[in-house]
Amino acid sequence: MTHKSSVRLVRPTFIPGVLGAIVLLAGLALIGTDYSTPVLYVVCILALIMVVMVVQARRIFWAIPLIAVAAVWNPVLPLDIPETPFRMLHIVAAAVLLAVGIFMRVPEATERSLATEEDEDR
Repeated sequence: MTHKSSVRLVRPTFIPGVLGAIVLLAGLALIGTDYSTPVLYVVCILALIMVVMVVQARRIFWAIPLIAVAAVWNPVLPLDIPETPFRMLHIVAAAVLLAVGIFMRVPEATERSLATEEDEDR
């Protein structure tokens, strides 16, 4: 009799993806005001956090759109994008962050799997 071991998959980028999408959609109302700078910081930081997570999970293809989001919302070197295209980019970036947050799944790291990884390293 064979026994299937079920691997539990987790979504480590789900919360930063949802938070980033919320900030981007709320930031639509702040484009062109003095209050748009915090939106740039939050979106850039959350996108970079997600980049670190996908690279650690060895899902490099998810990092490409996230790096683009971090580059466009970079508060240190802001891009001079006209208001209407920037509004459209807010919606596209929100969709990207949500897509990565929902679809990027990795096996859950348990104590047992961590112990076997340590044994393999020795």
